[in-house]
Amino acid sequence: MMSHQPANSTIAVDVMGSDKGPTEFIRALVHLNNQGDLHSNLVLVGQKRMLERLIEIRKSKLNLEQITILDASEVIAMDEKPISALKKKKDSSMLKAIELVRNKEAHAMVSCGNTGALMAGGTIRLRPIEGIDRPALAAIIPSKKAPFVFLDVGANPEAGPVNLMHNAILGKHYAQARLNIKNPKIGLLTIGTEQGKGTPDIITTHQYLSQIDGTINYAGLIEGFQLFDGSVDVVVCDGFVGNILLKSSESLFSFIGDTIKKELLRNIKRKLGAALSASAFKDMKSQLNPDDRAGAPLLGLNGNIIKSHGSSNAVAIASAILAAQTIVDCDMLDLIKSDILLANQKIEA
Repeated sequence: MMSHQPANSTIAVDVMGSDKGPTEFIRALVHLNNQGDLHSNLVLVGQKRMLERLIEIRKSKLNLEQITILDASEVIAMDEKPISALKKKKDSSMLKAIELVRNKEAHAMVSCGNTGALMAGGTIRLRPIEGIDRPALAAIIPSKKAPFVFLDVGANPEAGPVNLMHNAILGKHYAQARLNIKNPKIGLLTIGTEQGKGTPDIITTHQYLSQIDGTINYAGLIEGFQLFDGSVDVVVCDGFVGNILLKSSESLFSFIGDTIKKELLRNIKRKLGAALSASAFKDMKSQLNPDDRAGAPLLGLNGNIIKSHGSSNAVAIASAILAAQTIVDCDMLDLIKSDILLANQKIEA
C-alpha cells in the first residue's frame, strides 16, 4: 500500500515493563540498525540514567539521531491490577508512552508490559474510534500458504455481533498494512459451515458480515480445521476463543518442535539424517518462529498501540517496532474510520 505518513514518523517505546528489562530493547535497536529497515524516530520512555548508560555502551552500533529519551520514574509490574496501577503510577513508562500518542507527539507506541494495564490505559486515554465500542487485539499466525491475521486474541472476551463485525474491518486493514494484501478474504470462525450453525451471536454476525460485503471481502464461515490451510487472510472470533486458540497454537508449535528435536537426536542414524535435512529444519523454524511476527496491535483506538510478549527477545521487540512503523506508514487509522462509518450505516439501514 502507498505510504501517506512522513518518513520521520515517531514511535514511543515503553522500555521498562518487560521481563527481560531495558537491555533487551537496546539490543533490539542494534538489530534494527543492522537491518536498516527503521526510518522512524524513537522515543525511549523509561529511567533516563539507566538508558543513557545502556546506549553509551552500544553507541557505535546505534543510529543516535533516531533516538531520544523521555524520563519516567515508575514501572507498572506484570502482576499489578491494571486500573489501580494506572491511578497510582502517573509517571510510569507505559502511561507516559500512551500520553505521547494521545498528545500527537508520537504516531504509535510499543510495550511488552502488563497487558491489562496497556489495554485499560490505551482505551481510557485514547478512546475507541467513533462507532466502535471496544478495541481488539490482533495476531499474525502462520499457515500452509501464507500468514493470516487472527483477532480478537484477548481484548474483548464477550464480543457481540456488532463487535465482531467491527473486528472484521479492523482485521481487513491490519492485513492490508502488515501483510500487504490488497483485498483480504475474511472468515468467521464457528463450529460448522452449514447455515444456522453456531451461537445466536455467530449467526447474527454472519448476517452482518454478508450485509457489508463490499466494504469487506467476506468469504463466509470457517471451521477450526480450516484455520491453518490458508483459505482466508483474516479470521474473526471473540477474545475468549481467540486467546485460548492463540496460546494453544503457540504451545502446540513448541511441542512439535521439541518432539522433532528429541526424536532426531535419539540415535546416530537419526542424527545423520537430521544433519542432511538441516536446511529444511531451518526453513521450518523460520516459518513457525513467532519472533518474526511479534507485536499484536490494539486495534480500534484513536491511536496506534502495539503489544508484544512480556518475555520478548530483541528480535521480537524489533519486529513489534517495525509493525508499529508499518501501520503508521499506511494511514491505517483513517482508513478504518471511514469503513466503520459505512458498515454501521449499512446494518442500521
